Amino acid sequence: MTVNIIGLARDVYKGLPTTLCAGCGHNSITNHLIKALYEYGVEPHKLAKMSGIGCSSKTPAYFVDQAHGFNGVHGRMPSAATGAKLANRELLVLGISGDGDTASIGIGQYAHMIRRNLDCVYMIENNGVYGLTKGQFSATADLGSTLKNGTINEFAMIDVCGLAIELGATFVARSFSGDGKQLVPLIQAAIAHRGTAVLDIISPCVTFNDHVGSTKSYAYVKDHELVANMPDFIRPREEITVDYEPGTVQSIELDNGSHVLLRKIDTNYDATSRIGAMQAIHDARGKGEFLTGLLFVDADVPDLCEKERMTATPLKDLGEADLRIGREDWAKLFA
Repeated sequence: MTVNIIGLARDVYKGLPTTLCAGCGHNSITNHLIKALYEYGVEPHKLAKMSGIGCSSKTPAYFVDQAHGFNGVHGRMPSAATGAKLANRELLVLGISGDGDTASIGIGQYAHMIRRNLDCVYMIENNGVYGLTKGQFSATADLGSTLKNGTINEFAMIDVCGLAIELGATFVARSFSGDGKQLVPLIQAAIAHRGTAVLDIISPCVTFNDHVGSTKSYAYVKDHELVANMPDFIRPREEITVDYEPGTVQSIELDNGSHVLLRKIDTNYDATSRIGAMQAIHDARGKGEFLTGLLFVDADVPDLCEKERMTATPLKDLGEADLRIGREDWAKLFA
């Protein structure tokens, strides 16, 4: 039986059978997520799966059924994720959200999670519609896109990646549910990153938003995807040596020693430039294209736990002597 680096079989990372529509992009994301977690060697008991409300928020039931899980109130998943991480810094907090859960009712919590740089992976399964309430436009639907009944979206869209970069996010990437070759290493790099790692994943809704006129259909995304880079991820275990032709790879060292290697295209996209990332996103949007890949990363910003000087010991493991100040210390404090 084949096992990963911590001795676990791939089946350990599976969950319940999906109840989503056959062909849903969210199911593809789940499969890529299982592959990423298995190859990375995530310990199930150290994984906390968080979600809100929506089709996307059902996803945590479909992978790593031995992990911790919490299904929160619509749009309030970042609060639960913050509490979990502050209580136990050893947890890998992985939040699964959607375009409604993030860009509409949850946009306030999304913004404050980013500015605090909470150490978590925040995945947005983005299909541009509200699938649970019969397919109305969401806030991420592109201006001018249409529903199956011919209704045209007359409102400007909210770009969750552009917003994240503007708010100071330290890791921002976009991908497509049908592109596992790009998405799997992006998930692994997000896990290794210390801080808020935002992954916006275009995920077509086969029931309500996979038709001519939709800008989030399978056909449209395949025809309008502009690849900024094809990241690779190498998790450091033993000494690793690589040999690449000069000028073809941009190596970004993460603060835990891991690296994201960017195979550059002709535009020499620089994922360390916040202004450059914003410009590239706007340019692509103006052409009706989706810019995918690692859009921005900054590994030098401390995460929320570091800023708040949280103990590395999980709060559940602290005893009374650790939490209560003694009489002598009180006397010194008041003196």
